[in-house]
Amino acid sequence: MKQAVMTAPGKIEIRNVPVPVPGPGEVLLEIQRIGVCGSDIHVYHGKHPYTSYPVVQGHEFSAVVAAVGSEVSGLTPGAKVTSMPQIVCGECAPCKRGDYHICDHLKVQGFQAPGCAQEYWVTRADSIIPLPDSFSFEQGALVEPLSVAVHAVSRAGDIRGKNVVVLGAGPIGNLVSQTARQAGANVLITDLSEYRLGIAQQCGLAATSCARNETLSQASERVFGQAGFDTALECVGVEPTMTSAIAAIQKGGTIVVVGVFGEKPRVDLGLVQDHELTLRGTLMYQRADYVRAVDLIASGGVITRPLMSKHFSIDDYLEAYHFIDAQGDKSLKVFIDIHS
Repeated sequence: MKQAVMTAPGKIEIRNVPVPVPGPGEVLLEIQRIGVCGSDIHVYHGKHPYTSYPVVQGHEFSAVVAAVGSEVSGLTPGAKVTSMPQIVCGECAPCKRGDYHICDHLKVQGFQAPGCAQEYWVTRADSIIPLPDSFSFEQGALVEPLSVAVHAVSRAGDIRGKNVVVLGAGPIGNLVSQTARQAGANVLITDLSEYRLGIAQQCGLAATSCARNETLSQASERVFGQAGFDTALECVGVEPTMTSAIAAIQKGGTIVVVGVFGEKPRVDLGLVQDHELTLRGTLMYQRADYVRAVDLIASGGVITRPLMSKHFSIDDYLEAYHFIDAQGDKSLKVFIDIHS
């Protein structure tokens, strides 16, 4: 079978390797679609601080069950599935209190452990998330990033009826905005890219703001009036967006840090203290977030079609990265088609 191996930054080899065999408690999956995410791109550029080479990528995906090992029940060949990519110790303090997604010894498949960028892949049965038969394989591959959004929004607390700003209209920002809308919030999404804001509008996010044309305070007043906003989710991971969120949010507000900061930002902690702001981090997800993500797509509460930009075959894996680099903010979700 074919396996895509990133041997070094910017280099991918397609190798022929044996089809793996599932052991006790494991499942053999026939991989269908893999989504390329921002963290994958960091690895491609050699800028991911916790990934070494060679590495088999792939953590947001859809698949069909091909076979199950012994001691596995409830899963049958032919079923559509995805799976959670975390490998946790179960023994550290976060794991013991139920916060396994921030395990002290967390490994993530596709980064610190082999991912699913191959035709067949074995993983633990207890990580499997069933998908409805009605799901397209593209929708199945979007469950993982949507789970990130679901968990991030949950970190903001009860936002029903609240005015919420989402900074960043990339795939995660878009999904965070749609999830916040489904949680009952009034949502404003901002970005520098008119293209991505156009995609947001196609997903039913009517209140948008191009940061090139107005400040966050101006956009907030235009959309929310004098009430402003008391919740923000930063989905970019750069200093200017965090600075604007801290400056513009209402006193006593909550800012959830969703974006991955490649460089350490300078944060005005004096303003955080004086305005009694709450800063909350968010990392990955738990099983309940995956289940909620599946429900949101199945119900139509989250619109996925406008997010889908382009497909590449496994043989053209490297071309997918070239496309993403060339398109910049003119693309959102790129897929690798493992099986057609």
